[in-house]
Amino acid sequence: MSIQNTFQNERAGTSQPTERVQLAAAYRLIAHFKMDDSIFTHISSRAPADEGEHAFLINPYGLRFDEVTAGNLVTVDLDGRILEDRLGGGINKAGFTIHSAVHAARPEVRCVLHTHTVAGVAISSMEEGLLPLNQWSLQFHNRLAFHDYEGIALDLDERERLVADLGERNVMVLRNHGLLTCGRTVGEAFALMFNMERACRAQLAIMSSGGTMRPVDGQLAEKTARQYERWSSDDIASQPDPQWEAFQRLAIKEYPDLTD
Repeated sequence: MSIQNTFQNERAGTSQPTERVQLAAAYRLIAHFKMDDSIFTHISSRAPADEGEHAFLINPYGLRFDEVTAGNLVTVDLDGRILEDRLGGGINKAGFTIHSAVHAARPEVRCVLHTHTVAGVAISSMEEGLLPLNQWSLQFHNRLAFHDYEGIALDLDERERLVADLGERNVMVLRNHGLLTCGRTVGEAFALMFNMERACRAQLAIMSSGGTMRPVDGQLAEKTARQYERWSSDDIASQPDPQWEAFQRLAIKEYPDLTD
């Protein structure tokens, strides 16, 4: 069944894209919006129950994000055992460290998304972090977690510190490294990263303009952040999420092979 037909069936309440298709769509969208980094960084989601208990799906090492399909995603368990790997290339070790940490510690999180964009890395390298300068950034006011840089994430003992720093928050700035988002769905994790990336880009544009910055006061910033939270909860409660549906339509229109 094509994903386009799947969308129609979703509206009728009869079906929805599989976890693999949704995750492959997220990979293609990250590439489409130029938030990928060669063959590096990763997006994961919990694997279907029939693929392994406490397992998750992640990209095969060596593929660009625009080459990831529903069928070539790798299934790996929390101990690092590869359960399914159609291409036989394994996975990125740093990706396993980061994603296994969050999936093990946060059972309510379905999807974890990590990027190294120019804007995200730039903001992660600033002591001030993300500033309350506009409506995009206010979504994250007082809601960001921070994790100090420890080198390339190859040491499994970093997982304990990473999840301690993340706590119950869904967006993390990996200092001097990049960004990470968590979602109850693939769509939520993608939307958080999409919005965080725009906020970082806007801040850099403002700072480079030479103009005087005009931060939003704390009370109004908090009000706006709560409005975003209510909006997000409503989207998750309503199935399907209209924004994620729209993004998936874009993905299949531009990259129909993602369902392979």
